[in-house]
Amino acid sequence: MMNAAKPQGCTNSKLRQLTRIVTRHYDGHLAEAGLRNTQYALLSHVVRLGPIRPGDLARRMHMEASTLTRSLQPLASKEWLKIGAGADERSRLIEATEAGQAKQAEGQRAWKVAQTALNERLGVERVAALHDLLDACIESLDGDTDPAHALRPIHDQLEAAAARRGAGTLA
Repeated sequence: MMNAAKPQGCTNSKLRQLTRIVTRHYDGHLAEAGLRNTQYALLSHVVRLGPIRPGDLARRMHMEASTLTRSLQPLASKEWLKIGAGADERSRLIEATEAGQAKQAEGQRAWKVAQTALNERLGVERVAALHDLLDACIESLDGDTDPAHALRPIHDQLEAAAARRGAGTLA
């Protein structure tokens, strides 16, 4: 059973603080490849997914379309991404150029160093547990646009994830 203690502080503030710290960590490593974390994530998604419409990419990355558009421009100006015509006059397609694929591969090497360093600092088991918790939270909260909607309980999902890792229960 999970700790019955009442959470202290603002969950949003704590998540944003952690996100800033982790982003600084990854940005520091990715800077060696001339990338920021957000740029590496975009390049990686486009390389992995192939030519993709901007709206589909925004959905896959859980981003607002306007944020995606702003984030794509520096990558397109460096000719790492090509934004071209889609199937009809109104649609567009984003694809990685050869230079973009090479930059993504360079970034991936730096990302692996950052990931390994984070795993060593926090411990692999804690990182795996964090991933389980984050995945369960994303699944529970994703698509919930009504702030008054009661959050679906995630305890069962976390228990299942802990069991898959062989970590026992969350008690």
